[in-house]
Amino acid sequence: MMLICFGTRPEYIKIKPLLKVFDGNIDYTLLFTGQHTDLLKNIPANTRRLKITDGPNRLDSIVQSILNKEELFEEITSILVQGDTTSVFSLALAAFHRRIKVIHLEAGLRTYDKWNPYPEEFNRQAVSRIADIHLCPTSLAAENLRKEGIVNNVFISGNTVLDNIRDIPVKYEDIVVVTMHRRENHHWIEQWFREINILAEKNPSLQFVLPIHPNPNVRKHREILTNVKVVNPLEYNRFIELLAKAKFVITDSGGIQEETSFFFKKCIVCRKATERSEGLGVFSFLCETPSQLGAIFNAVNSDHVPAGVCPYGDGFAAESILEYLREQGF
Repeated sequence: MMLICFGTRPEYIKIKPLLKVFDGNIDYTLLFTGQHTDLLKNIPANTRRLKITDGPNRLDSIVQSILNKEELFEEITSILVQGDTTSVFSLALAAFHRRIKVIHLEAGLRTYDKWNPYPEEFNRQAVSRIADIHLCPTSLAAENLRKEGIVNNVFISGNTVLDNIRDIPVKYEDIVVVTMHRRENHHWIEQWFREINILAEKNPSLQFVLPIHPNPNVRKHREILTNVKVVNPLEYNRFIELLAKAKFVITDSGGIQEETSFFFKKCIVCRKATERSEGLGVFSFLCETPSQLGAIFNAVNSDHVPAGVCPYGDGFAAESILEYLREQGF
């Protein structure tokens, strides 16, 4: 029996296409590790749920809440984890301690800077040392693994997030979608928001829309955004509809870089580094500090339609992963 694990909305979104194709083909059970309870209201009823017991350090609490949980692994012969959160690392480590095979979805992404993004860069590098099967979204991700000496059971699948959006119609309306939440940006969310608010004031023909993240380190600065339409977190389908009609996007997200590329939109990435470098210069544009945002914004606004092929897949990753896993004996 395969244990398929997720704890955040992005993780669930990226495993959903797999659940659809696995039904009737691969036996699995689901585990929700509980990080985004406020964002996940419609997970399957038979999903097993893990409670994170909070202590002084949230990351420590996630690790501690997952280790030494024998009941999670009863009758489990393999686990599938997605991405790079601390729960992904903890589950992979716990499976390794029990000699259970680990399948890593979205393997091989790298910045090689353990502080950017933090803690995700460490987590995904550590999981790569543990995993038995590496499902890579791109050839660059696979090459990263090969450079690290990981050459067995590396499969280039495309990114499953695109499977969810392959039939969404695309428009270019005068909307700029903004998202901001990453841990490494918390110390200067105020500066990012001030720069974004200035841009919204200077560009009244554009509607800036920001679904505010529930993290209190983000929410406490929402009053800065006087020229921005701030809304509560959107259900995934509603957010994707908004993304599909935006002119372009300002974000510090990882997955949104993939979705905007598939929609042939440009995005400004407000981070020191990105593990999705395949789209840089065509679909995505790195903005390392708030002071750089104005110039990059003006360039993207004046030329907002990228010319290129989405580097993250064709929207049929789940089918290719199922075929690969069946060949591996699952």
